[in-house]
Amino acid sequence: MNCDVVIIGAGPAGVFTALEMLRRGSKQKIVIVEKGKAIEQRRCPKSQTKKCVSCKPYCHITTGFSGAGAFSDGKLSLSYEVGGELPELIGESYAQELIDYTDKIYLEFGADTKIEGVSDTQKIKDIRKRAIQAGLKLVDCPIRHMGTEKAQEIYLAIEQYLLAHGVEILFEYNCVNLMMQNGACVGVTVEPASGRGVSLEIEAKHTIVATGRRGADWLEKLCEEHAIAHQPGTVDIGVRVEVRNEIMEDVNNVLYESKLIGYPQPFKNKVRTFCQNPGGFVSQENYDNDLAVVNGHSYKDLKSHNTNLAILCSHNFTTPFNQPIAYAQKIGELTNMLGSGRILVQRFGDILDGKRTWQKELSRSNVRPTLPDAVAGDITSAMPYRAMVNIIGFIQSVEHVVPGFASPETLLYSPELKFYSNKVKMDENLTTNIPGLHCLGDSSGWTRGLMMASVMGVLMGQKLAEEENP
Repeated sequence: MNCDVVIIGAGPAGVFTALEMLRRGSKQKIVIVEKGKAIEQRRCPKSQTKKCVSCKPYCHITTGFSGAGAFSDGKLSLSYEVGGELPELIGESYAQELIDYTDKIYLEFGADTKIEGVSDTQKIKDIRKRAIQAGLKLVDCPIRHMGTEKAQEIYLAIEQYLLAHGVEILFEYNCVNLMMQNGACVGVTVEPASGRGVSLEIEAKHTIVATGRRGADWLEKLCEEHAIAHQPGTVDIGVRVEVRNEIMEDVNNVLYESKLIGYPQPFKNKVRTFCQNPGGFVSQENYDNDLAVVNGHSYKDLKSHNTNLAILCSHNFTTPFNQPIAYAQKIGELTNMLGSGRILVQRFGDILDGKRTWQKELSRSNVRPTLPDAVAGDITSAMPYRAMVNIIGFIQSVEHVVPGFASPETLLYSPELKFYSNKVKMDENLTTNIPGLHCLGDSSGWTRGLMMASVMGVLMGQKLAEEENP
């Protein structure tokens, strides 16, 4: 197969690359290779089974058109201060300009016009004051909340637009490797995800790897094999916290998502809140190596009595160690072992008391888990000491901002892991040291989250369209 541009991964970065090329009038032949199914065919059976059944050959929550974004809570962060290090590459003002532009595209495809977290400036000031007193930084980022179900509708509309305008999408195909010739990337080899069928060689002038967090480990191996210039990236290790909505009511109403950052004693690692879901649900995601990790969703209409959010501790490693993803995977595997393959949950008070949590204790608590098949246990048996101390100290600091957050009944789920590839070295044109190869989105190590990954795709689409029509 021959084309002008081949995109590996139909997550936001890859999708918006193709979308922006079309919007700019590109006539180039675009092929997208996606391991999972079309969005309308993605189904998680847990709503019927009430427990994760470890779907094979891949998890439908993390794999398929739009990637994990379609089954997440669908929040678009509208500030350059949130979403990774792309502003360091292209500049803060240009990054914000691209965010505003990309946001308009989402609106065209049906995103909610309401922006959360910008209405009550005095209450925001009060929250920031309490954060400062607690030694934390508040990033009051405007949020456009699509919701899990609405996000799927929006990405379905984008999928149909791409197909209607000639983009070829190979669903249920794995990318095996890059095709190299004289030190340049000239395409990819792919094979059916099921393992049955014919492999293909796709030759292309431009190859774009946009495989998301799920593909970070795979991209790391490609970097080693093909000498793609990169540097060790950050890995985030943490927990998913769940409290009653009453505890988070002020923050939920004023900000929707409170992005707090701290550097707790004694290690002073960066610890932050992430992906806050008012009235949301804790969920499980499975990776290819049967690793089960925890996440959170928030719907537009369906609401729970709880709010959940992640607390993530950033780990930056130095030489000689250069396997941050493998490090995080080992922590996840050990936690899964303790939970017999399922997510562990523990009350904060039990952690402080040095005891495990029992199922009967959860049933008597004010905070009832929204992940019904989570296993009550002891997450400290698997969590590294440094990360656990950071998380405990951070929760106690947040207590000064949100009274009741450090309640003995507050639930902590584990493992919450965010895999980011070793950061691929690129210039402002998103060009790697390998001619013909570009790496985008969360797998590149430059972005974190829906909006910034989409922005990186828009930027790539503009560069390719400009090259075609200078």
